[in-house]
Amino acid sequence: MQRFEGKVALVTAGAQGIGAAVVRRIAAEGGSVVITDLQQDKIEALATELADSAGDVIAVPLDVTVREQVDAAVAATIERFGRLDVLVNNAGGCIVSTVPEDTTDEGWHRQLDLTLVGAARCIQASLPHLVKSHGNVVTISSVNGLAAFGNIEYAAAKAGQIAMSQNFAARYGSLGVRFNVVAPATIRTPVWDHQPQALDNLKGLYPLARIGEPEDIAAAVAFLASPDAAWITGHTLPVDGGVLTGPGLLDLTPSGPFRKDYPTD
Repeated sequence: MQRFEGKVALVTAGAQGIGAAVVRRIAAEGGSVVITDLQQDKIEALATELADSAGDVIAVPLDVTVREQVDAAVAATIERFGRLDVLVNNAGGCIVSTVPEDTTDEGWHRQLDLTLVGAARCIQASLPHLVKSHGNVVTISSVNGLAAFGNIEYAAAKAGQIAMSQNFAARYGSLGVRFNVVAPATIRTPVWDHQPQALDNLKGLYPLARIGEPEDIAAAVAFLASPDAAWITGHTLPVDGGVLTGPGLLDLTPSGPFRKDYPTD
């Protein structure tokens, strides 16, 4: 499929993990991609890796908490390609590790500034160009924004992304701009590199009996950003291995498994 042929996407936090998988997916489908991240060496290496892809791929350093850098990244996109069709808001993370009752105002501000306000800055800078191209925004939120999985400050920021996207969708739909959200559950990204056992221990929470991969999220992003989702806006798509359905593979009955086991060969 070449769903992004002739299109230009800007991906934040594209150096590794979910962001890098999204970059690879859009480039593989013919799109030109502006990879942004704080880790300049990694985005330049990724751009070099994808030099032979169907679309052009460039690397632009970006800290989404600095408005001047956000504006400059969008300007660099327009200077290079003359258009912007897709914004993928992937920058964010759980940066507050204190007990929530003890979180300082500074901690709250840092979390919200990176995850929620950072996404808003990118949308604001991109909007004039997305209106021209009838483009769209896909924001990477989290199941933490949909249910109580802990990390309260992070969850609040992720829930804010969902509410913000719904409001932008209602406000700009008549101008042809779509806003959607992907909400991942546990994904095998570098943040888990030093906790492989913890990652494996989480498998039992998931009805699909595995941890998600960055490519699972990239596939969902590519769908929502493509013409295949032309009549979808203001929605949040959980990509969660079924964790939001409830207790996963736990035995729910006192007498035995709650499902019939079938041969898997």
